[in-house]
Amino acid sequence: MSLPPRLVIAAPSSGSGKTTVAIGVMAALRARGSRVAPFKVGPDYIDPSYHGLAAGRVGRNLDPYLSGADRIAPLLAHGSTGADIAVVEGVMGLFDGRRGTDEASTAHVAVLLGAPVILVVDARSMSRSVAALVHGFTTYDPRVRVAGVILNMVGSDAHEEMLRTSLAPQAIPVLGVIRRHGDLVTPSRHLGLVPVAERAEAALAMVAAAQHIVARSVDLDAVAALARTAEAVDAEAWQPEVAGDGGRGLTVAVARGEAFSFEYAEHAEILEAAGARVVGFDPLTDTELPTGTDILVIGGGFPEEHVPALADQRPLLHAVRDFAGVVYAECAGLLYLARTLDGVPMTGRLATDAAMTTRLTLGYREAVGATGLLAGVAVRGHEFHRTQCLPGAGEEPAFLVDGRPAGFAEERLVASYLHLHWTGLPGVPAALLQAARTVAA
Repeated sequence: MSLPPRLVIAAPSSGSGKTTVAIGVMAALRARGSRVAPFKVGPDYIDPSYHGLAAGRVGRNLDPYLSGADRIAPLLAHGSTGADIAVVEGVMGLFDGRRGTDEASTAHVAVLLGAPVILVVDARSMSRSVAALVHGFTTYDPRVRVAGVILNMVGSDAHEEMLRTSLAPQAIPVLGVIRRHGDLVTPSRHLGLVPVAERAEAALAMVAAAQHIVARSVDLDAVAALARTAEAVDAEAWQPEVAGDGGRGLTVAVARGEAFSFEYAEHAEILEAAGARVVGFDPLTDTELPTGTDILVIGGGFPEEHVPALADQRPLLHAVRDFAGVVYAECAGLLYLARTLDGVPMTGRLATDAAMTTRLTLGYREAVGATGLLAGVAVRGHEFHRTQCLPGAGEEPAFLVDGRPAGFAEERLVASYLHLHWTGLPGVPAALLQAARTVAA
């Protein structure tokens, strides 16, 4: 199948306003009647939650490092089913990839998708220099087609005129000019924006404000026309793989809600394609696990922001501690399984204590399963946290990360700081399902 019209919204660096612009473009195109498929480059869980509000369909991630470069176009095809246009928000600066390379950069994804790039430039502290900046970005890599510019944080009519005059010789279209504004306040904290799950009503207001700003400031006809100039790319839509011996008759309980809002949509799709029943539960409000749970999945999120409320749900803490089925936990899930989090008792399933620190741990990781459920399975993952567990690994570690033991493993449990994208690791859900079938037998 051919990929739909598509474009990438990028920036010279983080903090340029590309997330606000991307959200506004998605929402404004949707308001005009377009069916918009939203995507985010990289492992970010938070921005896609805002994309989902803006586009009215689930936000998805495109990460060549985690999923594999050959799956990027198929994943976009899968997530764009029935859509008129795909809008992809970039990550960091346009050319910033893994360990200073092109890999997994916004530019890398744009090339894989044959997509034109709109560059969002924070112009508040420049005039003529904007021309040098845009010239550099349009000529740096001939494989990348920077086809339009949106000038953000413009101060006045005179400022806009200087910017436009400076850019005129380059013949690159200015698709929008967004003035400095005070009506868009999106709170952030130690790992970025506050997720939609924790501020649903305020998030809707933010999306509406972004839509209004973009609709009055950006030439949406030109944006849609630019998306139609994307290269012809044929790709079979990614299909969830039926993992292992299948999951028919198995129930997978996934932690959700305000404290555990990080989830790739494809994970549930893989499990459901295998025949499993996927149900959510909220550790902040539920007192027991869903009936018949065979596999417990506790992904990422912000349990450190909800410690007292999590601790108050003692029946659920005990149920998770004593759960005899298969347990898979990532980052926030690791904290929840610890004895304590910031000195407050958690489930006590693992012999470790977790606490907030001032140090940010961030980056892609290569690892191999050391013991337990995923022993011998090679994975690529991502870490992003400001917490620390002491000890950081059990006597039976889950992984060797760059050769060092990390996380905790048991016969039917794996817990670590690694976030994995199962589209590139079908062996992981296969192992979980197979272990659950062994328990159920």
